[in-house]
Amino acid sequence: MSEVVTKAVDALNEKMAGRPFDGSAKFMIEGEGAVIIDENGAHAGDEDTDVTLTADTETFESILSGDLDPTAAFMTGKLAVDGDMGLAMKLGSVLS
Repeated sequence: MSEVVTKAVDALNEKMAGRPFDGSAKFMIEGEGAVIIDENGAHAGDEDTDVTLTADTETFESILSGDLDPTAAFMTGKLAVDGDMGLAMKLGSVLS
């Protein structure tokens, strides 16, 4: 597991503390690996999920830090979404 994925798991679990997420989502961080978010929080993994969001490391880190809105990233082509778009939108509100 890469350092980027490890830091992402920690940051996502901190952001999601006490905020339930009903569904499953995968963040594919290009060249680094994947982070799964589900009702139990975030963990490294690559299992099938309801929605997959793909971005490069810089974009993912900007979204996590709050410097880049996930919707803006999607609209500008920096974030690709495959699967349940409604769930992707719900995830955005959990992370902000």
